[in-house]
Amino acid sequence: MIVIRVRGRLSGRLHPRVLAVGTACVLLTTGVGVLAIGHGDYPMSPADVLRTLTGGGTAAEEFIVTQLRLPRLVTGLAVGTALGLAGAVFQALVRNPLGSPDMLGFTQGAATGALVVVAVGGSSAALSGSAALGGVMTGLLIYLVAWRRGVHGYRLVLVGIGTSAILTGVNGYLLTRVPLMSASRAMLWLTGSLDGRGWSDAAPLLTALAVLVPTLLACAPALRMTELGDDAASGLGVDVHRLRMLLLTGAVLLVALSAAAAGPVPFVALTAPHLARRLTRAPGVTLLPAAAIGALITVAADQLALHALPGQLPVGVVTGVIGGGYLVWLLATERRAGRL
Repeated sequence: MIVIRVRGRLSGRLHPRVLAVGTACVLLTTGVGVLAIGHGDYPMSPADVLRTLTGGGTAAEEFIVTQLRLPRLVTGLAVGTALGLAGAVFQALVRNPLGSPDMLGFTQGAATGALVVVAVGGSSAALSGSAALGGVMTGLLIYLVAWRRGVHGYRLVLVGIGTSAILTGVNGYLLTRVPLMSASRAMLWLTGSLDGRGWSDAAPLLTALAVLVPTLLACAPALRMTELGDDAASGLGVDVHRLRMLLLTGAVLLVALSAAAAGPVPFVALTAPHLARRLTRAPGVTLLPAAAIGALITVAADQLALHALPGQLPVGVVTGVIGGGYLVWLLATERRAGRL
């Protein structure tokens, strides 16, 4: 276990705007979740959904809610929370607004692990496990290549972008080497989808969130100190190298397990931290708001893909369109402000 020792007493203050934004996101996500459970071929009113969730529904309603619709919703919430939190950690560590798992190659590494299983004809359980392993191994590789008396954010970004380009080519090659039916299955997974997700898909990620969320939040005060620079943070008692290793390990695990649960859902890890900073207007790292916004984006995008657009689209299609549009707007805004 890695322990971060900081001389002096660390204190955190919860800004009223941060609390308001977080509360609003939780309430909106809850409302979207209730509507999502009630929407479908067997429609249910919000009152029926709440009654069933509290154990007062009929046998048919309990089966529909607890076995068919609730697992998909919980998986989406867990994936969005993990990606929003991991994205905020990555952007704070590399001090770059584009420092997200999508850009640094971690999601491509998870995709490579999954495609290897598809190529050899493995099961769905093996696909999920291999995706998680691929994401973790990619994180380890990037860390080792970027290491030079420590890991600097700029080097990490460059190594990550290069690794992402290499893995994208590897993934394209693997897709050409698998049968057509397997390639179709792989493409659906690579897009990012919550279709058919059950409790077994959500359980590993929920377990990781229960352990890693408190750990990452405990590191938030020390992470804020690193924004002053490595020398200043070291002078305040922060072991910068151990802090980065701990945070990177936690963020990579969240990204890898979220990819194992639903595939590489794009742009949530990039968009959620940006929206959290803009909405809260709080200085420093905003981990909890980013996690809440990530969950809201994923669940809302899934419902939009299912019910508001023609055909049942994977959630990754909607998050890709929304996130890509937001990225273009962000770059244009930064350019007008003279920061690019």
